[in-house]
Amino acid sequence: MKLKSVLLSLACASTALACLPANAQLPDDSLYISPSRPVPTGKAPHMEVKQVKDTPEEKVYAVIFHKGDEAISGLTDFAIQNKIDDAHFTAIGAVSSATLAWLDLPKKMYHRIPVTEQVEVLSMIGDIAAYNGKPIVHTHVVLGKSTGATIGGHAFELHVDPTLEVFVTVNTTPLKKKPDDASGMKFIDPTQ
Repeated sequence: MKLKSVLLSLACASTALACLPANAQLPDDSLYISPSRPVPTGKAPHMEVKQVKDTPEEKVYAVIFHKGDEAISGLTDFAIQNKIDDAHFTAIGAVSSATLAWLDLPKKMYHRIPVTEQVEVLSMIGDIAAYNGKPIVHTHVVLGKSTGATIGGHAFELHVDPTLEVFVTVNTTPLKKKPDDASGMKFIDPTQ
């Protein structure tokens, strides 16, 4: 019982979960994803970038992913390499698999939605803002199945096949994120 209490204390401290009673169940890692889960980098080796607009107010990039790239990792790498701390983007394309999620607010965790089939990226929208000096990519997608049914949510992983075409608009005014204790997430802070 002591080990379980220690694990619950660590889970509470590391994932911003509300402190749980000693007899509480730890969230199943196969079902839940922490909002503070680090994004792996270096998983988009075929990513190509072309700047298509450059004005004093904004820059626009075409960020193109190819088969085998993981798009969230690639967008994070792109933001780090280009020192981006204020941007928004849209995309279309296709993926062979994905990990989506919906926010389970009482648990302060995302409930995993695995997608294990080839699907079209019908709509992908998101933003990039800085937290502790690092860019955070936040995106939601709607995916289309072969039956015409759709599935959507917060995107944690998108495994590209054959392509994903992302248009990123970078603004000159930096945006920062701040932690939100009620949800365990990080929100854009328009006051900074």
